[in-house]
Amino acid sequence: MTSEIDSIGDQHSHDGSQGKAEALPLRLLAADAIDLQIMSAALQDAIMRPVDIRWERKARRLTLVLSRFCWECGETRVMSAMQFGDVHAVKSRRLPRAPEGALELLAMDFIPTESPSGRVIMMFAGGGDLRIDVECLDAVLTDLSDRWPAGAEPEHPAAEQEA
Repeated sequence: MTSEIDSIGDQHSHDGSQGKAEALPLRLLAADAIDLQIMSAALQDAIMRPVDIRWERKARRLTLVLSRFCWECGETRVMSAMQFGDVHAVKSRRLPRAPEGALELLAMDFIPTESPSGRVIMMFAGGGDLRIDVECLDAVLTDLSDRWPAGAEPEHPAAEQEA
């Protein structure tokens, strides 16, 4: 049985009452630069701490846990995890070292080197970045928790948007 959709976000339930559609947990895979740009847009303004970054050198895996602002449904946040496979090296530049320091993700980019290898650059507010050298782009993003109300929607001054 399918539900009728009247407009974006509104749907009829089986009993005929009308309500907001529930957003499904986000699950994304990135195997190329275009996929990573989509993932980057979903993670814009995600917040994490340095202790939420875990590199398992022997397993060649980098895992990050983030509080993601839900741009697709607005005014909420959700705990998410992002994992990169086939990681050769991880380097940071100008990131806070305090374990509980806040990191706000602005964007990610993929810079190809010798195909299919490359570098994922995660750019953070304040000018710091995390460089992830990968054998090939193999990234996964998934929501882990229920959503909760965000304190405020992130704002971007006009100067940042024009850059």
